[in-house]
Amino acid sequence: MDLGLVGKVAVITGGSEGIGRATARSLGREGAHVVICARRTDVLEHAAAEIARETGAEIVPISADVSRGKDVERLIGETVGRFGRLDVLVNNAGTSQAREFETVSDEAWQDDLDLKLFGAIRSIRLAIPHLRVAGGSVINVLNIGAKQPAAASVPTSVSRAAGMALTKALSKELASAQIRVNAVLIGLIKSAQHERRWQAQGGPSLSDFYAGMARERAIPLGRVGEAEEVGDLITFLASSRAAYITGVAINADGGASAVV
Repeated sequence: MDLGLVGKVAVITGGSEGIGRATARSLGREGAHVVICARRTDVLEHAAAEIARETGAEIVPISADVSRGKDVERLIGETVGRFGRLDVLVNNAGTSQAREFETVSDEAWQDDLDLKLFGAIRSIRLAIPHLRVAGGSVINVLNIGAKQPAAASVPTSVSRAAGMALTKALSKELASAQIRVNAVLIGLIKSAQHERRWQAQGGPSLSDFYAGMARERAIPLGRVGEAEEVGDLITFLASSRAAYITGVAINADGGASAVV
């Protein structure tokens, strides 16, 4: 199936590991030029080189912290300066912060909102003039707590719920410009963050560690999801094959969420 992504230009925040990296690989295989950003320059550059070798695509690393407005300006500016266009924005930057409400300080709330919500707001605002040129696509990576927040799930569940509201509002506001805005809400997905926790804990093999997580969360499909599965879904949503899809928040969670 031709997804119509050859020659398109995509920016992926949080692109050095996990879902961001898998999305870059998937888009690269479809012939897109991909800019990935992250805060750790060494990890970012290594990821870009590996993805380029695997896909033959042009993968450009730009070190940036999306919680800082100037970094976002540089990210979008350098992308358009290099390629002359921008077609796809994937807002993926963020880590999970889930704690009891009374333990979360004002500073922790602000840090989470700056990274996950305002990072997306700033990126989208700067991308819109370029996405308008030929109609583009924004995909916000959130989690299923945005729809169904649990106890001790803040600040992440709140910032992600705000991201879902942003997705729906902008899908309506930008539709006349043929800019589509969608979200992917992840459940339990394999990631470097989980693997670092596994290494710190020691004990069973990584496969057993993930199997235990799937049992603890009672995931109906009985396993933890692969980052590549989410990356392929994001790539589809970014493509011309999804041209009539906007304003949706798709669960990629193995059936874990109790709500659609």
